[in-house]
Amino acid sequence: MPLAAHLLPARLAPAADLYNTFVEHEDLKAILLAGSSHFEIQTVCEVRAGSKALPLAFPVFTAGIGSSDPLAPAVGFFGGIHGLERIGTQVILHYMRALLFRLEWDELLHRQLEKVRLVFMPIVNPGGMWAHTRANPDGVDLMRNAPQRAESRVPFLAGGQTLTRWLPWYCGQPGAPMQAESAALLQLVREQLASRPFSLALDCHSGYGFDDSIWFPYAKTRRLMAHLPEMFALKTMLEQSHPHHAYSFEPQSNQYLLHGDLWDHAYDHAPAGNVFLPMTLELGSWLWIRKNPRQLFSRHGIFNPIKAHRIKRVLRRHADLLDFLTRAAFAAPRWLPAADRRVQLQQLATAYWRPRRVL
Repeated sequence: MPLAAHLLPARLAPAADLYNTFVEHEDLKAILLAGSSHFEIQTVCEVRAGSKALPLAFPVFTAGIGSSDPLAPAVGFFGGIHGLERIGTQVILHYMRALLFRLEWDELLHRQLEKVRLVFMPIVNPGGMWAHTRANPDGVDLMRNAPQRAESRVPFLAGGQTLTRWLPWYCGQPGAPMQAESAALLQLVREQLASRPFSLALDCHSGYGFDDSIWFPYAKTRRLMAHLPEMFALKTMLEQSHPHHAYSFEPQSNQYLLHGDLWDHAYDHAPAGNVFLPMTLELGSWLWIRKNPRQLFSRHGIFNPIKAHRIKRVLRRHADLLDFLTRAAFAAPRWLPAADRRVQLQQLATAYWRPRRVL
């Protein structure tokens, strides 16, 4: 099917239950259709869902905008890896929509996009989002689907399991190829982000803790990543430019280890000499539950704000982070540490993020 046909809005009955689609998918198609003259749009894979009687197929869309120079810095924004965590996708769609409106009048944005590339993959797991499940239609947790194993003990089940798809956090069958959605994400990272001298990635999730967190590799080990000075410099810049931000910024291993993390895999396979800094934005949904305990009785309520004013607050709050990362990529030559400065930052970062002692 031609790409333009994929982008046409679905015809919904007035009281339709969105069986053939879902709200975020239609919002994404509307944004891509409105921005078709600006975005370079691709369908990187197609996901089967539904039943044998009523089969469905959802395209996984990506969109790129900005510099066509393969050496230009780039930022990738990802969401919807877990189908229940809709708020992460909504944060990215909100940013994309605002970007299109700004292109009508924002001369500084046009100049910025001449030097930096933005890549969007807002719904990695459309089958799971349609079915209201964390996993994809094959029962696989895509964030546990890469082949590497954790070097130490992981939380029971939650760290990833290979027993059965009927239990949560299923990694997939050992030795089997990665799921199409996982492979498409990693291919996008390999071709459009990690291949460049400098790139960033932000993957939006929700559902852990009372506070919002920014996590970076590793999830498989408590060893610290090779680009710790660069990550520490980025953290310092965020604190200086947004001194009242509420993010906890740390390696994911400071919280827990897991098998098969996609960003560990992508980071480890980035070309030597390039700086690729992947991050996960983990929105702390426990605060929403504490304010509205009835959300515990809804699968969506465990991972997403329910009340309209809280949704709006989340969308407003995190737009600054996405804009900060875009600006940081644009200005990378001005702040990336080198020589003695990098040695100094390595010492500071190692002391600050010293791995926790495991009893």
